[in-house]
Formats: sequence, structure tokens, C-alpha cells
Amino acid sequence: MELVPFYVSLIFIVLTIVSLYQFYQATHKNKGALTLILAIALLQAVLSQQDFYLASEAIPPRILFLILPSLILILIGFFTEKGKRLIAHLDLEKYTYLHTVRIGVEVVLFWLYLGTLVPESMTFAGRNFDVLSGITAPLIAYFGIRKGKLSKSFQLWWNVVCLLLVLQVVVTGILSAPSVLQQVAFDQPNVGVLYFPFCWLPSIVVPLVIFGHLVSIKRLSR
Repeated sequence: MELVPFYVSLIFIVLTIVSLYQFYQATHKNKGALTLILAIALLQAVLSQQDFYLASEAIPPRILFLILPSLILILIGFFTEKGKRLIAHLDLEKYTYLHTVRIGVEVVLFWLYLGTLVPESMTFAGRNFDVLSGITAPLIAYFGIRKGKLSKSFQLWWNVVCLLLVLQVVVTGILSAPSVLQQVAFDQPNVGVLYFPFCWLPSIVVPLVIFGHLVSIKRLSR
């Protein structure tokens, strides 16, 4: 990525590794689940290095392939017996700490914006308030889950709000990426996620975040 310094790519790779490590810990070191995610990460790295996602006129829109593999994996988690067992035994405290990576992700997105690789609307300088999720996550994990000083209702609504915040960014990212689906940000489209390693944002990091919120909402709603 010539438009951003090398350290930006390096920092994002570290953030992705931290997300995977936190997931692994939260699943009580479930090697099967981690292997499936690593396989998707490898596939997305190869596709992005082959410029697969740069075919902006392709139908179906290729940006969807950044999202679909992990989305399918999430559905498998909620609708198979093995997935349900994993969800039932997930360590919510450790998983909630995973959300702190969103602080670093927002900084990376801002650097990508400065490099004209994503629109301003995808950053905290625009309409992206997801950094608040990362800032508050440790408080929820410690005072809510570990100490029990925050009600389950409060924790539930925190997860709902933070899920909506990340979904808003996902929709903006899809609609601003160069494809037949693009509706906004034509002057500075979302091209950063089409390249390695930033392809791991919509294909790995964001799905891990979404999965964590869905699991927490399911468990806290009981």
C-alpha cells in the first residue's frame, strides 16, 4: 500500500492477531473454530493479493465475498450442535475485552482516510462512532461481567447499541466501495479494504466483533 506508511499495515496485522488470540482464549482454546477462521483469513489474503476485489464491475459484487464466508461461519455457529455448544461455553468476559481492538481499528481507518483509501464517513472524523465501543468494552467486562456491578439489562443494551454502531459502518463500507452497489463517497471511495492486510477488517475482525455481540445478546436475553 503505497498511499499509507508500512507501519499502518503492520499495526493492523497486529490488531487482527490480537483479535484472533482473544477469540481463541474466549472459546477455551477451541482449535477447530480458530482453524476455520485462519482458513478464511488465508483465503482472503490470497484473493486480495491476486487483485480479485478490484474488479469493480463484476456481478455479483466481489466485495460481498469479503463478508459471506465469515457470515456463513457465524450462521453455522448458531444453527449447529457444535456451534451451539461453543456459544454456550464462551467466556463473555474475555470476549468483551476483544472489543478494545476497535480503538486501534478506528485509528487505522483514520490513517486510511488520510491516505485517500476510505471515505471520511467511515472514520471518527465522520459518522463512525464505533470507537466508543472499544473505549467502554473494558468497563463492561470488568464492572459488568467480573464484578457484577452492572445489571444484565445494561450489558444487554450496551451490546445492542455497539452492534448497531458496527453494522452502520459495515453498511457504509459496502455502499462506498467501488462496485455495482456503490451509492455514496464517489469522490473518495472505500478501496482500502480491497487490499491486504486491510481485507481482514470486513472478513475477520468485524465478523468476530459481530459474533461476540450476537452471542452476548443471546446469552443475556435468557
